[in-house]
Formats: sequence, structure tokens, C-alpha cells
Amino acid sequence: MKILVGLSGGVDSAIAAYLLKEQGHEVTCCFMRNWDSMANNDFLGNPTINDDVCPQEQDYMDALSVAKSLGLELLRVDYVKEYWDNVFDTFLKEYNRGRTPNPDILCNKYIKFDSFLNFAKAKGFDKIATGHYAKKAYINNKAVMLKASDLNKDQTYFLCQISKEALDYTLFPLGDIDKPEVRRLADKLQLTIAKKKDSTGVCFIGERDFRKFLQNYLPAKSGNIIDIETHKVLKQHQGVLFYTIGQRKGLDIGGEGGPWFVVGKDVIKNELYVASGDDNNYLKSDSCLVTDVNWLYDIEDEIDACCKFRYRQKDNPVHIKKINDNTVLLTYPQLVKAVTCGQEAVFYLNDICLGGGVIDKVYRNNVDMDEFIKEKLNAK
Repeated sequence: MKILVGLSGGVDSAIAAYLLKEQGHEVTCCFMRNWDSMANNDFLGNPTINDDVCPQEQDYMDALSVAKSLGLELLRVDYVKEYWDNVFDTFLKEYNRGRTPNPDILCNKYIKFDSFLNFAKAKGFDKIATGHYAKKAYINNKAVMLKASDLNKDQTYFLCQISKEALDYTLFPLGDIDKPEVRRLADKLQLTIAKKKDSTGVCFIGERDFRKFLQNYLPAKSGNIIDIETHKVLKQHQGVLFYTIGQRKGLDIGGEGGPWFVVGKDVIKNELYVASGDDNNYLKSDSCLVTDVNWLYDIEDEIDACCKFRYRQKDNPVHIKKINDNTVLLTYPQLVKAVTCGQEAVFYLNDICLGGGVIDKVYRNNVDMDEFIKEKLNAK
């Protein structure tokens, strides 16, 4: 089988390529260049840049080294425009609305499992493969996506928006092994990237001071941080767009009454609202509206399942009720903290990833949480 592997310059995709070669497949690698730090003049806030070599070029050189060590051809494709138009522009628009988007999910949807998939098909490859930790199986001759064996690294959350066609066309070689085994194999093969740390930055952009990076595109303006209970101004924020509902770190609010959490924000007024205490009621909701749902597995109009409202969150029991084909209402009477508009809700039935969509509205007792915050602020 002819397989095109997306080789990122990291250890996971390197071992994915190695395993497929060992299985006897005809493997070719491909590096995707999706961001241009020089053209975008965004070196500000990027701590990974050394000796004038931007992270993307360092990743490419690492990918070249891996391909050479494995005796595989490495292609290179450029999706800078596609990434900007379909991922980064959406990312900025959502932040500008005061929401918290997930660029990694957008990147998988539009770049790795769309543009890259089309490239592979045009080149005559039978399948594509990536270093994601996920599994694929077939139920009634239809491809389904399952959680990886290594639940600590499971990445199905980030893959919830890929198409059924893309899933059918994709292999996940790391689905049945864990990260320590990946590292062990890389070390055994004496790959130069064997000890390269995992990327935790924005997909294809890399690690950097995130607030400084965003300031290149979204001008920051300081404003008031307000205690929602007392209406007192506690201090100044550094740009209301850069804070997330449920955020605790980075507020730097001293004195008694903490810890403090972001519970709301008003982009127009440039105000950030906080409440104290781990168990405050301003972060707890019992239902939410999810839009732009992508289904990887067909379900009935209503079903009891589980949901992750953010990566690495535990599975939360929910009831899913379809409003239409791409909109659902989730209810969870046990209450869940910090369900945040703009982030992704991803649905699971046991180990099967059903799909996911964007959290659009969050409710408590049928009241929109944004409206609840406003009413609290207007109360005498």
C-alpha cells in the first residue's frame, strides 16, 4: 500500500512512518509548511527561535534528518495561504468576539485532513497517515474513530471535525502504543529527534508568549477587572480578549478571598469579570447549545453519551438532543464548570468518538450565562 505520512519534525510522526515501513508499506513522507514567521513578522514573543532559524525551518530540518535515517523520501508542500484563510483568520475573528477557539481542531479539519489529503490523492497514494494518538475501526463496513490505547495522549478531541471520508482514508499507526514506547523506539533508532520535547504551542505556529504573539494581530487595551459580587475594581487587565472563562493563572489578584477565576467578559466595555472560590456558581452550567456539529458516527435524535468540553478533561455524562443535523442541545444536570463559548464539545459513546461542534451558548436553569452575568452586574 502506498502511504503518505505527514512528517512534522517531531517524534510521534517519525515513529508512525517507521512502523508503517516495518509493516511492509511503500512509505513516502511529506512536510507541511503552513506558517511564515518572517512574512508575518511575528518573531515577537517566540522563545524557540535560535540563530535566526525560525521554528518551522528547524522542524523541516528535523523532518529531513528523520527521513534520511529511515531511508524515506521527503516531499514538502506549502499551505501558508490555506492556513491563514481557513484557520488563522477564523481564530482571530473568534478571539475578537471574546470567544476562545481551538486552532488545532481547525488545522486538522482544513489542512491535514483536507488540503493534505487532496494532495495525497492527486499523487496517487492509497492512504495518508499521521502521528496522532487515535484508533480507527470499522462497524457495519463504516470507519469509526476510537480513543487511543494511551488515554493520557489520546487526541481524538482534536480530530472531531475531520470528515468521514478523511477518516476512511487515514491510518493512525500510534493507536495501540503509548508515548514511552514511542520514545524508546526513537532512541533505539538513534533518531536525532528522539528527545525532542512535544510541541504544546498553537498548531504549526509553535510555542511563544501567546499574549505577545496575539498583540501582533489584536491590539491590547487595558481595562478593569471587576469582582462580580462586590462590583469593585480589583486591578487592570492587559486586554480582555486574551482571557478565557475559568482562567485562574495570570490574573495576579492579591489579598484575601481567592483563588480568583474569570467568569465573564464584555468586549464592548473592555471589562473582565471575576469571582472568588473554587466552588463559585458563576462557572457552573447545566446545559449548552453546540453548533457546527460534525458527525463521525450516526446517532438517533436523542442519546445518552459523554462529552469533553476541553482537552484532557474527564468524560462528562450528557444527554444529546438533536435540534437539526448540525446543532444539538447538551444537558448535564450534575453541573460542569467552565464550559466556554468558542471551544469544542466532543462527544463519546464509550471509546467511539461520535463527533463534535462549537459551544455557542451556555445555560444554567434555562438562563443564558452571559445574561446571568449581566443581570448580576446590574443588580443594586
